[in-house]
Amino acid sequence: MTRPATTSPARRARHLARIYLSESPTLYLPLARRRYPGPSPEVIGRDTELVIDGYTRCASTFVVHAFQLAQPRPVRLAHHLHASSQIVEAVRRGVPTLTVIREPRGAVLSQLVREPDVDLRDAMLAYARFYEQLMPHRDAMVVSDFPESTHDLATVVRRLNGRFGTTFATPSLDADMREEVAELVRARPTLSPVVLGFESGLVSHDELLASRGVVGGAVTYGGVSPAGSPELWAPSAQRDQEKAALAGAWTAAPRRLRERALCAYAAFTVAPGAQAPRESHR
Repeated sequence: MTRPATTSPARRARHLARIYLSESPTLYLPLARRRYPGPSPEVIGRDTELVIDGYTRCASTFVVHAFQLAQPRPVRLAHHLHASSQIVEAVRRGVPTLTVIREPRGAVLSQLVREPDVDLRDAMLAYARFYEQLMPHRDAMVVSDFPESTHDLATVVRRLNGRFGTTFATPSLDADMREEVAELVRARPTLSPVVLGFESGLVSHDELLASRGVVGGAVTYGGVSPAGSPELWAPSAQRDQEKAALAGAWTAAPRRLRERALCAYAAFTVAPGAQAPRESHR
């Protein structure tokens, strides 16, 4: 994998400004609505029925697609903003909220593969601050860790229904659903309005299937030809190799940043009195 030797000061400044700005619902959400008019990312609004969001690379795409595939009708979702302010605003409005999380090493290294111009230290800081900002609201949402999000989403949705009195259908995550989710993830780099609209609850499953086609052996939706690098969105051997190549950078990063990220993860996922997970170097 080719990475810049250093991240430019200007790029770091922009990234750090986004980190801090995205924590303010008052300042950031109006800007986000102008920058992301839809269909994805989707910013919370008066039609939002559910918020599914979290730090980047924490399986939010998998969860959003699997959730929508399970529903008998499209559900209006706010999602993929990757800003803590979106979740804080959802709590303030009393909107059902599912926050996804992943242990920081996996999330941050996956982010660097997807965004090679992001500085590792800034990503570690961003991860920690994201979940630190949400801690005062932790009890007002449902939280799903990466293994549960990808292997037991039905239990997560049942917790949502129990917590908020909703009646969302539970995803089966059987082989057929997993294949359809994988197909949608691979098609996402096309930025097909049909796929993105399906995520946000603006396109039904029937409309999604009606738009499905095949071009050059690749599945398309809405006639949009494949583009981008699906390997960077979906799990792949290539992505695993690139993450492995970055493992040394994680270990060499300032210890205080690693510990802060791990503490944020533990506080957000570990029940009071339970032992926090130790850092893994695998």
